[in-house]
Amino acid sequence: MIDPDVVVITGAGGMGRACARRMGSGRRLLIADNSAASVDAFVEALRIDGFSADGMVVDVRDPTAVAALATAAAALGRVCAIVHTAGVSPTMADADTIIAVDLVGTANVIDAFEAVVGPGSAGVCIASMAGTITSLSADVERFLATAPSAELSTTGTALGITDPSQAYGYAKRANQLRVEAAASRWGRLGARIVSVSPGIISTGMGHQELSSEIFGGVIQQMIDASPAGRIGTAEDIAAVVDWLSGPTASLITGTDVLIDGGTAATMRWSEPSLRR
Repeated sequence: MIDPDVVVITGAGGMGRACARRMGSGRRLLIADNSAASVDAFVEALRIDGFSADGMVVDVRDPTAVAALATAAAALGRVCAIVHTAGVSPTMADADTIIAVDLVGTANVIDAFEAVVGPGSAGVCIASMAGTITSLSADVERFLATAPSAELSTTGTALGITDPSQAYGYAKRANQLRVEAAASRWGRLGARIVSVSPGIISTGMGHQELSSEIFGGVIQQMIDASPAGRIGTAEDIAAVVDWLSGPTASLITGTDVLIDGGTAATMRWSEPSLRR
């Protein structure tokens, strides 16, 4: 029997779970999260439902741990897809932690899996609408796109970023830029890499933001004013990630796909009260 292709999912939360179930049939899933309890529970649930799944405890801030994840994935079979959903939001962590997890962690994943991808492989990094609406200078963007990953951890401090919301937008814009810069390297290996920027999504993280005294009102206003008129679901994101990872999206690489129900467009053009 031919070994099945391997799909790696970082983050055992809502979007990671939806992507695993959408993409895992007939493939081998490798689930990674920094919580052993989350990994164990999700892997057990997947196995009960008939999926082939393994798990690893990985802190994406640690490049050695992420490299070990990539090595383990390659040992299981051909790595056909890497879906990087692991991250923290402004309601979950301070600015330094957000930059360490969301920015440096993503850079570590891109670096590590570049060593194991090949023809037909695809990487999808979950960024955010917050990155799309964050404006940075050309010099800062070039640094974020091209600097060695080890140099990224101090960038927030150097720029005086102490607010978690600002750090989140900065980190997610960096995710988009790291993907752009990595595309040519991955392409030489026959692989593709893209980012996906969700808007407001009905996950545990999303509901934590909605219930926040600081952010909740503004976030609900964004949902109400969006052309779609509804909150997104993890399945909305998983459907796009699945397509981007497959052969019918073979011309798409080095770019970001915004999935926000039109919220960013509304913020830019239609609703002055929503502009930042």
